Amino acid sequence: MDDTALRIRTAHLSDAPALRAIYAPYVEKTAITFECTVPDVEEFAARMRATLRRYPYLVAERGGELVGYAYAGPFGERAAYDWAVEMSIYLREDQRHQGTGKRLYAALEAVLRAQNVQNLYACIGYPDGADDAHLTKNSAQFHAHLGYRLVGEFSRCGYKFGTWYSMVWMEKCIGAHEESPAPVRPFPELSPAELESILDHA
Repeated sequence: MDDTALRIRTAHLSDAPALRAIYAPYVEKTAITFECTVPDVEEFAARMRATLRRYPYLVAERGGELVGYAYAGPFGERAAYDWAVEMSIYLREDQRHQGTGKRLYAALEAVLRAQNVQNLYACIGYPDGADDAHLTKNSAQFHAHLGYRLVGEFSRCGYKFGTWYSMVWMEKCIGAHEESPAPVRPFPELSPAELESILDHA
Protein backbone atom coordinates (compact mmCIF):
# COMPACT_ATOMS: atom_id res chain seq x y z
CA MET A 1 0.00 0.00 0.00
CA ASP A 2 1.03 3.59 -0.60
CA ASP A 3 1.81 5.01 2.84
CA THR A 4 1.57 8.58 1.51
CA ALA A 5 -2.17 8.03 0.93
CA LEU A 6 -2.71 7.83 4.68
CA ARG A 7 -4.59 10.76 6.22
CA ILE A 8 -4.79 11.34 9.96
CA ARG A 9 -7.47 13.53 11.48
CA THR A 10 -9.47 14.02 14.66
CA ALA A 11 -12.21 11.45 15.17
CA HIS A 12 -15.86 12.47 14.83
CA LEU A 13 -18.68 10.82 16.75
CA SER A 14 -20.10 9.79 13.37
CA ASP A 15 -17.01 7.55 13.00
CA ALA A 16 -18.20 5.36 15.88
CA PRO A 17 -19.74 2.54 13.79
CA ALA A 18 -16.62 2.14 11.64
CA LEU A 19 -14.27 2.33 14.62
CA ARG A 20 -16.37 -0.17 16.54
CA ALA A 21 -16.05 -2.53 13.56
CA ILE A 22 -12.26 -2.20 13.78
CA TYR A 23 -12.32 -2.84 17.53
CA ALA A 24 -14.75 -5.79 17.53
CA PRO A 25 -12.29 -8.48 16.31
CA TYR A 26 -9.87 -7.54 19.10
CA VAL A 27 -12.59 -8.28 21.65
CA GLU A 28 -13.97 -11.38 19.94
CA LYS A 29 -10.75 -13.06 18.78
CA THR A 30 -7.84 -11.74 20.86
CA ALA A 31 -6.65 -11.02 24.38
CA ILE A 32 -5.09 -7.74 23.20
CA THR A 33 -8.00 -6.15 25.02
CA PHE A 34 -9.29 -7.77 28.19
CA GLU A 35 -12.80 -6.56 27.34
CA CYS A 36 -15.01 -9.59 26.64
CA THR A 37 -18.13 -8.03 25.13
CA VAL A 38 -18.13 -5.66 22.17
CA PRO A 39 -19.73 -2.36 23.21
CA ASP A 40 -22.68 -1.20 21.15
CA VAL A 41 -22.35 1.87 18.93
CA GLU A 42 -23.94 4.18 21.52
CA GLU A 43 -21.50 3.08 24.23
CA PHE A 44 -18.56 3.35 21.82
CA ALA A 45 -19.58 6.89 20.87
CA ALA A 46 -20.00 7.80 24.54
CA ARG A 47 -16.44 6.67 25.22
CA MET A 48 -15.19 8.76 22.31
CA ARG A 49 -17.10 11.81 23.56
CA ALA A 50 -15.64 11.42 27.06
CA THR A 51 -12.09 11.14 25.70
CA LEU A 52 -12.39 14.17 23.41
CA ARG A 53 -13.33 16.44 26.32
CA ARG A 54 -9.65 16.47 27.30
CA TYR A 55 -7.54 14.16 25.13
CA PRO A 56 -6.86 13.57 21.42
CA TYR A 57 -8.69 10.81 19.57
CA LEU A 58 -7.27 10.35 16.07
CA VAL A 59 -8.27 8.21 13.10
CA ALA A 60 -6.36 7.08 10.03
CA GLU A 61 -8.01 7.03 6.60
CA ARG A 62 -6.94 5.38 3.35
CA GLY A 63 -8.99 5.96 0.23
CA GLY A 64 -11.81 7.35 2.31
CA GLU A 65 -11.97 4.28 4.58
CA LEU A 66 -11.11 4.29 8.28
CA VAL A 67 -8.26 1.87 8.85
CA GLY A 68 -7.19 2.57 12.42
CA TYR A 69 -7.47 4.83 15.43
CA ALA A 70 -5.47 5.89 18.46
CA TYR A 71 -6.27 7.94 21.51
CA ALA A 72 -4.97 9.00 24.89
CA GLY A 73 -6.72 8.84 28.24
CA PRO A 74 -6.02 9.57 31.88
CA PHE A 75 -3.25 7.59 33.55
CA GLY A 76 -4.72 8.33 36.97
CA GLU A 77 -7.53 10.38 38.47
CA ARG A 78 -5.47 12.51 40.89
CA ALA A 79 -4.41 16.00 39.79
CA ALA A 80 -0.72 15.17 40.13
CA TYR A 81 -1.11 12.68 37.26
CA ASP A 82 -2.26 15.40 34.84
CA TRP A 83 0.98 15.25 32.82
CA ALA A 84 0.74 11.48 32.24
CA VAL A 85 -1.57 9.67 29.80
CA GLU A 86 -2.40 6.11 28.81
CA MET A 87 -2.16 5.33 25.09
CA SER A 88 -4.37 3.03 23.02
CA ILE A 89 -4.24 2.02 19.36
CA TYR A 90 -6.25 -0.34 17.15
CA LEU A 91 -5.75 -1.07 13.46
CA ARG A 92 -7.99 -2.76 10.93
CA GLU A 93 -6.76 -6.31 10.52
CA ASP A 94 -5.37 -5.73 7.02
CA GLN A 95 -3.28 -2.73 8.17
CA ARG A 96 -0.69 -4.52 10.22
CA HIS A 97 2.92 -4.00 9.14
CA GLN A 98 1.91 -1.20 6.77
CA GLY A 99 3.31 1.67 8.84
CA THR A 100 -0.17 2.79 9.87
CA GLY A 101 0.39 2.26 13.59
CA LYS A 102 3.69 4.11 13.58
CA ARG A 103 2.14 7.08 11.77
CA LEU A 104 -0.85 7.19 14.12
CA TYR A 105 1.31 7.06 17.23
CA ALA A 106 3.66 9.74 15.87
CA ALA A 107 0.70 12.04 15.27
CA LEU A 108 -0.81 11.30 18.68
CA GLU A 109 2.53 11.93 20.39
CA ALA A 110 2.94 15.26 18.56
CA VAL A 111 -0.47 16.44 19.74
CA LEU A 112 0.28 15.37 23.30
CA ARG A 113 3.55 17.33 23.24
CA ALA A 114 1.58 20.41 22.22
CA GLN A 115 -0.68 19.77 25.21
CA ASN A 116 2.40 19.73 27.51
CA VAL A 117 2.03 16.04 28.40
CA GLN A 118 5.25 14.56 29.83
CA ASN A 119 4.79 10.79 30.16
CA LEU A 120 3.13 8.20 27.93
CA TYR A 121 2.03 4.80 29.26
CA ALA A 122 0.81 1.67 27.52
CA CYS A 123 -1.02 -1.13 29.33
CA ILE A 124 -0.41 -4.25 27.24
CA GLY A 125 -1.75 -7.78 27.45
CA TYR A 126 1.16 -10.24 27.52
CA PRO A 127 1.21 -14.03 27.12
CA ASP A 128 2.13 -15.99 30.21
CA GLY A 129 4.80 -17.98 28.41
CA ALA A 130 4.77 -18.64 24.68
CA ASP A 131 2.64 -16.77 22.17
CA ASP A 132 -0.73 -18.39 21.49
CA ALA A 133 -3.62 -18.04 19.05
CA HIS A 134 -5.14 -15.13 20.98
CA LEU A 135 -2.13 -13.11 22.13
CA THR A 136 1.49 -12.56 21.11
CA LYS A 137 4.29 -10.30 22.29
CA ASN A 138 3.89 -8.15 19.15
CA SER A 139 2.30 -5.16 20.89
CA ALA A 140 5.09 -4.93 23.48
CA GLN A 141 7.66 -5.23 20.69
CA PHE A 142 5.90 -2.49 18.70
CA HIS A 143 6.02 -0.12 21.65
CA ALA A 144 9.67 -0.97 22.39
CA HIS A 145 10.51 -0.12 18.77
CA LEU A 146 8.92 3.30 19.31
CA GLY A 147 11.01 4.03 22.40
CA TYR A 148 8.86 2.67 25.22
CA ARG A 149 10.53 0.77 28.05
CA LEU A 150 9.14 -1.93 30.29
CA VAL A 151 8.38 -0.57 33.77
CA GLY A 152 6.19 -3.26 35.33
CA GLU A 153 4.46 -6.61 34.93
CA PHE A 154 1.36 -8.08 36.57
CA SER A 155 1.42 -11.86 36.40
CA ARG A 156 -1.62 -13.83 35.19
CA CYS A 157 -4.06 -11.04 36.07
CA GLY A 158 -6.49 -11.46 33.16
CA TYR A 159 -8.57 -14.52 32.23
CA LYS A 160 -9.98 -14.81 28.71
CA PHE A 161 -10.58 -17.73 26.31
CA GLY A 162 -9.92 -20.16 29.16
CA THR A 163 -6.38 -18.84 29.59
CA TRP A 164 -4.60 -16.69 32.16
CA TYR A 165 -2.75 -13.73 30.68
CA SER A 166 -0.30 -11.27 32.17
CA MET A 167 -0.16 -7.52 31.65
CA VAL A 168 2.82 -5.22 31.26
CA TRP A 169 3.17 -1.47 31.60
CA MET A 170 5.51 0.38 29.25
CA GLU A 171 6.57 4.02 29.50
CA LYS A 172 7.92 6.73 27.22
CA CYS A 173 8.96 10.15 28.52
CA ILE A 174 8.44 13.01 26.05
CA GLY A 175 8.82 16.02 28.33
CA ALA A 176 11.69 17.70 30.18
CA HIS A 177 9.97 17.47 33.58
CA GLU A 178 10.73 21.09 34.51
CA GLU A 179 10.51 22.21 38.12
CA SER A 180 7.38 24.22 37.24
CA PRO A 181 5.79 22.49 34.23
CA ALA A 182 3.28 24.30 32.06
CA PRO A 183 -0.26 23.12 32.72
CA VAL A 184 -1.71 20.52 30.39
CA ARG A 185 -3.86 22.09 27.68
CA PRO A 186 -7.16 20.26 27.17
CA PHE A 187 -7.43 18.98 23.61
CA PRO A 188 -10.39 21.25 22.68
CA GLU A 189 -8.20 24.29 23.44
CA LEU A 190 -5.91 23.55 20.48
CA SER A 191 -7.08 25.72 17.61
CA PRO A 192 -8.01 24.05 14.30
CA ALA A 193 -5.06 25.76 12.61
CA GLU A 194 -2.61 24.57 15.29
CA LEU A 195 -3.95 21.03 15.16
CA GLU A 196 -3.81 20.95 11.38
CA SER A 197 -0.18 22.07 11.46
CA ILE A 198 0.72 19.43 14.05
CA LEU A 199 -0.90 16.62 12.10
CA ASP A 200 0.61 17.80 8.79
CA HIS A 201 4.11 17.69 10.25
CA ALA A 202 3.81 14.60 12.47
